[in-house]
Amino acid sequence: MAKAAKAVPEGYHTITPQLTLDNAAQTIDWYKKALGAEELSRSVGPDGKIMHAELKIGNSRFMMNDVMHGGKGPQAFGGSPASLWLFVENSDSLFNRAVGAGAKVQTPLADQFWGDRAGAVADPAGYTWWIATRKEDLTPAEMQQRAAEFFKQMAQGAPH
Repeated sequence: MAKAAKAVPEGYHTITPQLTLDNAAQTIDWYKKALGAEELSRSVGPDGKIMHAELKIGNSRFMMNDVMHGGKGPQAFGGSPASLWLFVENSDSLFNRAVGAGAKVQTPLADQFWGDRAGAVADPAGYTWWIATRKEDLTPAEMQQRAAEFFKQMAQGAPH
């Protein structure tokens, strides 16, 4: 008889991304090389396409599959409207590693007004990854003040 299952499986968080990719095998290799991902599982269909794969970075899992059954990856739309955030101990090191592996810089790595050292890159599949290290924990009032200063500078034409 089957054992009762936990609502959130062991090793998962309540939100787990599922990415649809035009070339899942190649992108999985890139995630391993550029982001240090660990491949946990891979299921391949009779046509050679990846039906389901799971990877882990740090304490978080994410899933992926090749485009199939009428689905579309971000390249069909010119990129993804969604971003993934990857918090690490050293954002400079991982950001440079990702760029060295072919990621396209979308937002240069910098100290951000909200307290993170962060920058964004696009992976070869078209997904945006923000690579960040939390440097400061701000109060809501500090965050509001810094945001106001940031938007004031932006209105004056300062680069961000």
